[in-house]
Amino acid sequence: MYLPGVGPRRKEILSRELGINTYGDLAEYYPYKYVDRSRLYTIDELTADMPFVQLKGRILSFDEFVMGPRKKRIVAHFSDGHGVVDLVWFNGTKYVYDSYKTGTDYIVFGKPGIFGGRYQFVHPDIDDASKLQLSEMGMQPYYSTTEKMKKANFTSRSIEKITKTLIEKLSPQLPETLPDFILNRLHLVSRPQALRWIHYPKNADEMQRARLRLKFEELFYVQLNILRYASDNRRKYRGYVFNRVGGIFNGFYRHNLPFPLTGAQKRVMHEIRADMGSGRQMNRLLQGDVGSGKTLVALMSMLIALDNGFQACIMAPTEILAEQHLHTIKDFLKGMDIRVELLTGIVKGKKRKAVLAGLLDGSIHIAVGTHALIEDTVQFRQLGLAVVDEQHRFGVAQRAKLWTKNENPPHVLVMTATPIPRTLAMTIYGDLDVSVIDELPPGRKPIQTIHKYDNQTTSLYQGIRQQIAEGRQVYIVFPLIKESEKMDLKNLEEGYEALKDVFPGYRMSKVHGRMKAAEKEEEMQKFVKGETQILVATTVIEVGVNVPNASVMVILDAQRFGLSQLHQLRGRVGRGADQSYCILVTNYQLSAETRKRIDIMCDTNDGFRIAEADLKLRGPGDLEGTQQSGIAFDLKIADIARDGQIIQLARDEAQKIIEDDPKCEKSIYQILWNRLRELRKTNVNWAAIS
Repeated sequence: MYLPGVGPRRKEILSRELGINTYGDLAEYYPYKYVDRSRLYTIDELTADMPFVQLKGRILSFDEFVMGPRKKRIVAHFSDGHGVVDLVWFNGTKYVYDSYKTGTDYIVFGKPGIFGGRYQFVHPDIDDASKLQLSEMGMQPYYSTTEKMKKANFTSRSIEKITKTLIEKLSPQLPETLPDFILNRLHLVSRPQALRWIHYPKNADEMQRARLRLKFEELFYVQLNILRYASDNRRKYRGYVFNRVGGIFNGFYRHNLPFPLTGAQKRVMHEIRADMGSGRQMNRLLQGDVGSGKTLVALMSMLIALDNGFQACIMAPTEILAEQHLHTIKDFLKGMDIRVELLTGIVKGKKRKAVLAGLLDGSIHIAVGTHALIEDTVQFRQLGLAVVDEQHRFGVAQRAKLWTKNENPPHVLVMTATPIPRTLAMTIYGDLDVSVIDELPPGRKPIQTIHKYDNQTTSLYQGIRQQIAEGRQVYIVFPLIKESEKMDLKNLEEGYEALKDVFPGYRMSKVHGRMKAAEKEEEMQKFVKGETQILVATTVIEVGVNVPNASVMVILDAQRFGLSQLHQLRGRVGRGADQSYCILVTNYQLSAETRKRIDIMCDTNDGFRIAEADLKLRGPGDLEGTQQSGIAFDLKIADIARDGQIIQLARDEAQKIIEDDPKCEKSIYQILWNRLRELRKTNVNWAAIS
């Protein structure tokens, strides 16, 4: 099928700029807003603060103004009998004269502004009035375009025209993707109808109904896919039954537990014990803010595996974190006869051989490491529980690799310090059950968060000197954003030199992502050991490093960070018993949204409140971790932040179907299983939900 209006050049632009390569891609390139074009205004009704309006009238005459070499401004004087406005173009002289004539009736559409005391419309949309019925116009869709497209005169209007042609041509052949019983039960419109209404609705009601149908469909297939995946695994893999809580666990509880468990820790331990004793493989996500005591819960779960004659392992995303886990676990287990060993890239030669042999013969009870633990060369005697720290660095594929270590897969406990709102957790980690530790251990003082402007540095530096004089350490973080990486690194280097002048005689380290891993590690270690007092860094310090002595986190240009990121960074301090501070430094020019972010940070330390707010402010695409983990297929219209109710509805529907047809065999659901297969083909990595 040939689509009028799309020649080779446009085809190439659509592919390169918007990733549109098929008719399906174009049909699913949805408008981002609509403007009501069902009403005509007269010139004497115009006011300067109006949004887009349309007028009907004639061009009286044209004027040209030279603006420099090879640059002209063209002005058409336009009247509807109720006054005169100017239509202005800054380029495309030939196009304007070829397309528009005096004395013809046109409908002009655009945003009115004032220049030289007269209303003007810059680069308006103009249609021949004889060819346009107002009733047809309804709501005009607007499509996102790029700068390069605008230069090639490929506008939102151009996309609107080719999409309209496509939908008219395709409409009779558009297949339905949801069965009638779902459409009828939920009062949803058909897919062909929804696609027509989404691109050219006559009114707001049509547009809303189309959006609901298409959002539901997207989220429904996401949920169906996740739940099917989880149900397959449950059927396929029996879990080990750990019904014994014996001498190791009880001995630890009586003699080694450094402080009583919080209510939240006890609740989560109950959930984990129930999972491990149920006979099905545990797949549980443990969420808890930084410092809530997740590692202790993970260790106690590992001790249950040991009591039942199995080994356990814990995997961290970086070597420095793995080492930290090793020290923490060894401290907890002091005096107990449990062998804990480290396996990362730095463990080489004889030592590595000894560790591999110990895992194979079962003399090592707990292995702590990085991804190195799931390499093929690593074999356990009997792995009963795998704990994965900071989930968003581990995909389904890596988890699946773990499962091949035994004839039955081990129980899996996944930990994250990034609090995730429920709607997002259901979508990203839908194949996992979720536990939450939502209280801090007693004795922890909440971190005080203070907002300062960048001209208040004198008092800031004074406060830092005071903290260091009391023996504390300080983080100073510079932003590093991909788009402006070079500039940002330059700022960090210059900032580091300037800070050396501000803090003469103090010992300083700097860390950023461009440094070699060994160099970065060395600088970090200096700070961890207390050899340097100030660590100047980019966000590479976000995940996990524990320095109890660090009590101040200064975040420069805090307006450039998202909420979740700010919260993660703040969690690097406050690990000890002393009062800690997080100082957010910004410039004075803050947008309303940024000001909101800063205020939320100063008001609360609750990670879940912050995650909810972040999701609402920024949408899920930028949430820490969703990029690496997340929705490995594109949501074209649904918005996880705002469509919580539709997610819940979609999940309930998907759940009913999986319960009724766990093996995906019943003919009444064939339309669903076929569609799921199609979607998986187009998106290779559909299963990588986590």
